[in-house]
Amino acid sequence: MDFDVIIIGGSYAGLSAALALGRGRRKVLIIDNGKPCNRQTPNSHNFLTHDGDKPADISAKAKAEVLKYSTVKFIEGTVDSAEQLTPGFGITINGLTKYSSRKLLIATGLKDLFPDIEGFAECWGISVIHCPYCHGYEVRDEKIALLMNGEHAFEMAKTLNHWNKDLTILTNGKSQLASVQTEKLKSKSIAIIEDEIVALEHTNGQLENVVFANGERLALKAMYARADVAQHTDFDVQLGFELTEFNTIKIDEQQKTTTTGIYAAGDCTTLMRSLSIITAQGTVAAVMMNREMISEDF
Repeated sequence: MDFDVIIIGGSYAGLSAALALGRGRRKVLIIDNGKPCNRQTPNSHNFLTHDGDKPADISAKAKAEVLKYSTVKFIEGTVDSAEQLTPGFGITINGLTKYSSRKLLIATGLKDLFPDIEGFAECWGISVIHCPYCHGYEVRDEKIALLMNGEHAFEMAKTLNHWNKDLTILTNGKSQLASVQTEKLKSKSIAIIEDEIVALEHTNGQLENVVFANGERLALKAMYARADVAQHTDFDVQLGFELTEFNTIKIDEQQKTTTTGIYAAGDCTTLMRSLSIITAQGTVAAVMMNREMISEDF
C-alpha cells in the first residue's frame, strides 16, 4: 500500500482528519481540487478563534499546520475514479497517477444546485444565504426575504422572525402553505409574494432587488434560500456505499459509510454545513480509522 489513508477533499473536514492521522503516525495522502463549497463566502462565523475570518485564510492556515507532519502529503488535483482492491482501495488522479491505501476518507463537500434565476449563483454565499446561525447576525433587523415554499418556508420563517421582523416569503409560484400557516404568518406581519422571480439585481454579489416576471421589484438587503444539493462525484456507484434521501453520504456515528473501510466527513454527509461541525467530523473519522487499523494490526 502507498498510504494508510487517502483523503479525497482537502478542505476543513479533510484537513482536520489529516491532522489527527498525521499525529497518529499514519502515512496520509490528501487530494484536493481547490474549489471549496464556500469559496464565494466573504467571512466565516460561529467557529471559535476564527469568527469573521475569511474561509480561504482558515483553510490555508490549517493546511500549513497539517503539512508540518512529514507523513502527510498534499496533491492538487481531481480524483477521477476510485475502486476497491484486495485489500484496500485504489484511486486515479487527473486520469494518470494511481495510488493505493488501506482506508479511504471521502470529504468532497456538496454541489449546490441553483434555481434558474439570473444572478442567483453570483449572490450565493454573499447576500443569498442559507443559515441564520452562519450569517443572520450580519443582516439582523434588515429587510430580508425567504425564497422557499410550503412547510419548509413556514418553519424557516418562524426561525428568521427571531432575527428579522421585516421578512417576506417569496414562494416563486403558487403558495403551498396551509391556510392556518398563512394566517399565522400574517399575524406576525410576514408578507407572502407568489409572483415568479426572474432575476436578482446585485453589485458584486450584494443583492439590491428581486425582479419579478410582472416587472415589479422588491428591494432587499439579503435573501435566504435553500439550494438542492448533489454529490460532486459518483463514488457511491464506484465504491458501493449508500446515500441518504437528501443526497448526502450515509454514515454512522463513527463516520463509517456502508462500505467497509470507507469513511466520510464534512458537507458530503450533512446538511448542517457549519465549519465547527464538519471539522469535528474529520477528527472523529480519523480517530476511528486509526483505531480500526490498530485493531487489524494487533
